[in-house]
Amino acid sequence: MSEAVPATNPQAPAWAEDRVPVDVAVGVLVRREPDGHEGDFLLTSRPEGKVYAGYWEFPGGKLEQGETVAQALRRELQEELGITIGEAHPWKVEMMDYPHARVRLHFCKVYQWEGDFEMREQQAMAWQALPVQVQPVLPGTIPVLRWFADERGHVGATHVG
Repeated sequence: MSEAVPATNPQAPAWAEDRVPVDVAVGVLVRREPDGHEGDFLLTSRPEGKVYAGYWEFPGGKLEQGETVAQALRRELQEELGITIGEAHPWKVEMMDYPHARVRLHFCKVYQWEGDFEMREQQAMAWQALPVQVQPVLPGTIPVLRWFADERGHVGATHVG
């Protein structure tokens, strides 16, 4: 997992520094290729009625009182997608300042899950590769796409739009 959590987002307005961040567990579900390399990853759309409805993101949600990141991720993916995940591999942490909230995103890679995907919040899902074709992409998703590009030696745009 990335040790350095930036104290500030360079694009963040000055008022963002005073807000207490909300911790969010984020699942980066990745299919394994037959050769063992990482393949496509799952993005879901934000459901109607939520901030940034229709934007594409990695699924997850807020940690509840006393939950670990892994526990929150397991609960959220069961609630939202109807799947039971295997081990959550901590990957990176990123702070994002949105107009409605300051969030600390705990990204975990997930390679194993059980069950059929059920879009329980009427969201859409899409398996993607770089460059991501679905749009618009939530701002908090863009750093992950850059990390994938770095890991995979991808040159060029990470997403359309």
